[in-house]
Parts: sequence; structure tokens; C-alpha cells
Amino acid sequence: MDLKQLEYFVRVAELGSFTRASHALGVVQPALSRQIRALEVELRQHLLLRNGRGAVPTEAGKVLLAHARGILHQVARAREELGRVRGALAGRVAIGLPPSLARTLAVPLTRAFRRALPEATLSIGEGLTVAMLEALVQGHLDLVLAYNPPALADVTFEPLFDEALVLVQRRTPGLAEDPPLPLTLREVAALPLVIPSRPNALRVQVDAAMAALGCKPRIELEIDGVAAILELVADGVGAAILSPHAVAASPHAATLAARPIVEPALHAHVALATCDRRPATLTQQAAADVIRQLCRQRFGAPPAARPPTPAMAPAAPPR
Repeated sequence: MDLKQLEYFVRVAELGSFTRASHALGVVQPALSRQIRALEVELRQHLLLRNGRGAVPTEAGKVLLAHARGILHQVARAREELGRVRGALAGRVAIGLPPSLARTLAVPLTRAFRRALPEATLSIGEGLTVAMLEALVQGHLDLVLAYNPPALADVTFEPLFDEALVLVQRRTPGLAEDPPLPLTLREVAALPLVIPSRPNALRVQVDAAMAALGCKPRIELEIDGVAAILELVADGVGAAILSPHAVAASPHAATLAARPIVEPALHAHVALATCDRRPATLTQQAAADVIRQLCRQRFGAPPAARPPTPAMAPAAPPR
């Protein structure tokens, strides 16, 4: 067997489809199938079970998948070590960012990454925390900035910063630019809200906090996706509970007003997630350092470590 066959096999097994793997690898599907078949013939075992929904590893395939991931990782590490010999770290690092943070951090992160790792390749993806953590575990992402992450096996969460959630409303025309007055959470409960549907963690957090006060949110509309929520708020449909970064990054920011929420305040916790199944390469470790330094510069010192959200709870507000 050769490295190309292992890489093809791993990609098909992880994506669960020859078609998706063909697109991801940039290889025509017949050639991909031939390489996988050659690997099966050499090992005298069926590695993938084809069905109408795609392809899943057989028991033998699961064994090989664990070994193949390790082999490919060690090859990447060897290439990095050779790069160090000639004075540079190389390789690809895939980082997942929530959309609101992507708008805030993507440009400075790219600049800092290029300064620190000029011979490495950076890939930035956007998504909700739950989906990005799944991609992290599956090996599609190397590092993830996660909002209110749930407890997950094989994933380590390092606190980066906290941010207070705010009530976002359409700005009243002609309203003076005075500091916005805070609202109690009980007052927020009386307002029509545009909010994600359950089991989104922001929704769960709001429901639980209001229930502790003996009230519940007044839901005007349930919708997932920060951009859509902010558009509806700007259109006057209702108010929203979001992070200040989501508001600042919105094209509707000039028409929106953010008010602090008190008694009690609501906070989003942002953590750096890494997968314990695959030891970080030197380039990934350096990229994580870049993220830590950038977040410290922009948001201050990281908070004390806290246990992640229980696994039964959903993972994150939309960003």
C-alpha cells in the first residue's frame, strides 16, 4: 500500500461518500475507486461497504482507518521536522471560526499567521459550534474557536475569553447617541424576541435564565443564523440577544442599538478546541499560539478554566 491509497481511503471513510471524496481530493471518481479497490485487493479485505447512502468502513476498514490516520499524521510531522531543519514550519492548518468572530478576526488572524508561519497554509471555515466540533473530531478542522462548547470525548477546550450578551433592537430614528440603558432579564422577557430555535445553546441559556426568574421569553420568531436575525431586528420584527461582535460586524450596525442585560447578565464563553485523537503538529501548535496571542490582544487575559457545557446541552449560539 502507498500513502496516496491511504489518503484516498481516509477521505472516503471520513466523508462517507466516493462522490464527496472525489470532489475534496480533486480526483475523478473512477480513479479513486480503482485506488481503493487496489488497496482492498492487497490487504485481502473489504474496507468499505457501499450502500445507497454512500460508503461506510467495514470492521477491517475501521481498524485500517485508525492506523492510516496515524501514518498520515506521522508523515506530516516528518515533513514539518524537515522544514524545521531548513528553518521554517510548513503544512496546512484548518481553523474553524463562528461567523461573528470570523468577521472580526479573519483579517488580523491571517496577517498574524503569515508573519509567524510564512511557509504554512491557512484555511479558515465558518460555522456553528456543533458542526465545527464534528468537523474537528472527523479531522476536517485542526483548531476551532467554540462558543459555550459542550463536553465532548476526545476534545480539549482551552478558555480564550468571555463576552457579555446584549439585547439588540432597532435604533429609534433621531434618538440621541447616549450610553444605552441596561435592561433586566425580566424586562427582556416582556419584549418580542427573534431567537434561535431549540436546542441551540443560546436559546437554552435564555430559557433557563428566565425560568430561574419565574418567567419565559416572548418569542416573536424562531430562526437560526445571526445574519438573518439581525436583518429581522433591523426591519423591526423584534429584538435579539446576541454578542456585541455580531452587532458590530453586521452591515445593519448603524440602524441597531445594543443594550446591556443585567440581573442576571448573560455571557458567552469562547474556547479553543483541539482533538485529542490526533496530536497537534508543530505548525498547528504555532497556529494555536497565534490565536492565543491575538485573542489576548483584543479581548484581554483568558478567564479561569471552567467545565464545558454538559454533553446533554446543545453547543452554541449562532455566530
